[in-house]
Amino acid sequence: MLKNTQMCFIGGGTMGTAMIAGLTKQELISPDFITVSDPYPGQLEKLATHYGVHTTASNLEAVQGKDIIILSIKPQTLGEVGAELRGHIQPGALVLSILAGATIGKISQKLHHFSVVRVMPNTPALVGKAMSVWTATDEVNEAQRHQAQTILAALGEELYVDNEDYMDMATALSGTGPAYVFMFMEAMIDAGVHMGFSRRVSEQLVLQTIEGSVAFARDSQRHPAELRNMVTSPGGTTAEALYQLEKGGFRTVLSKAIWAAYQKSRFLGGLNNNG
Repeated sequence: MLKNTQMCFIGGGTMGTAMIAGLTKQELISPDFITVSDPYPGQLEKLATHYGVHTTASNLEAVQGKDIIILSIKPQTLGEVGAELRGHIQPGALVLSILAGATIGKISQKLHHFSVVRVMPNTPALVGKAMSVWTATDEVNEAQRHQAQTILAALGEELYVDNEDYMDMATALSGTGPAYVFMFMEAMIDAGVHMGFSRRVSEQLVLQTIEGSVAFARDSQRHPAELRNMVTSPGGTTAEALYQLEKGGFRTVLSKAIWAAYQKSRFLGGLNNNG
């Protein structure tokens, strides 16, 4: 699907690098067909050395003759980059954007190009375990949709949504979700240290517990409440711990946090898409 496809990345930061790593590791595209533009010479040197891709400091040079353009820049630079690239993207090209908060309408307007896919990935993409949610304009044809799926599958799992409103929801749930998990992990590890474990041992216990729990939940296909009940004996240690979590408002606080992230994403989207 991507063989002999000319591709470029506008921005070679963390997520762009993760995508390049996934695509080249799985040999979905040859590095010879990838060009990366970035304002930082050191980053370009790293990408060229590690992955064998072509690099340039010029965005205009990067997009010339490309079939797929991946926007992995900071959202606040969209106006500047869009003005620079407008009229220089070939008509049949696919633009795939991982800019947080920038709607496909805004991207299309800034670039004056209408075959656009918008993606909300997350940082586990760095280890090939991403959850990427995406949507597309009507101008994106079936072949381009398959190309987008192939690219995102190289990062982990992907899910297409037919309504862009879901993108703000995905931002709050899976996009920023790793931060919630990391904070939960951190709290558990600190509790282990407080009880007397070394930090190394506490980290081992917590990381394996979380990894095993996720694997169990996937394999069993049971509701999380049922799995929780399997661990909870009446009057036991788990029941006491869960009682304290409920008493402290664990569910409510987490739900409110995710809702706040959703509202913030909608607000930032409004800011990014004005003007």
